[in-house]
Amino acid sequence: MEAMRILMDEHQSLAAIIHAIRHLIGEIRAGRLEADQGLLAAMVHYLDAYPEKRHHPKEDRYLFGPLKAKTGEGAAALERLAREHGEAEARIKVLEAALGRYRAGEPGGFEGFAQAFEGYAAFYREHMLLEEREVLPLVIAHFTEADWAAAEAGFLADDPLRGTRTGEGEEDFGRIFSKLVAAAPAPIGLGAGPYKEQ
Repeated sequence: MEAMRILMDEHQSLAAIIHAIRHLIGEIRAGRLEADQGLLAAMVHYLDAYPEKRHHPKEDRYLFGPLKAKTGEGAAALERLAREHGEAEARIKVLEAALGRYRAGEPGGFEGFAQAFEGYAAFYREHMLLEEREVLPLVIAHFTEADWAAAEAGFLADDPLRGTRTGEGEEDFGRIFSKLVAAAPAPIGLGAGPYKEQ
């Protein structure tokens, strides 16, 4: 089931970035780490561009939309997912604005960013748990071979961590993720040094 593998890989990469930002905030707050604001900005950009442009649309098109068309089961969970997909962009904009204030050196900027991040992280954690615990089991229970074939084709054609559908003007999220891991300090990354913004 390549569609499910790709979906879970995408969830794991997003969870890894969220965990890494939480770790960096804790280390900065404790005075054990000097902030690499370029790295933080790149991680927040990943959380913006990846879910909104690639991950959520693919879930909706190949999994959640077809599930809703097949059965009324899980209707409340599917409505909540659709609402959260719609809210996600506004939530990331709040986080980006807080990061902008922190990077500009505004008083209380760091704590404002940390607070905005925790709000975003809590939202996204609950969102992924809803998908994984309530909705994906329904997909597995109700999809036919034809449904899975369509999902497999769609997910394989758009697997951002492995560079499929990366054309002109599209970001190679596998390469970006590797750069983030390389730049992030140990133990969350390889500690190769400051993130070079492009």
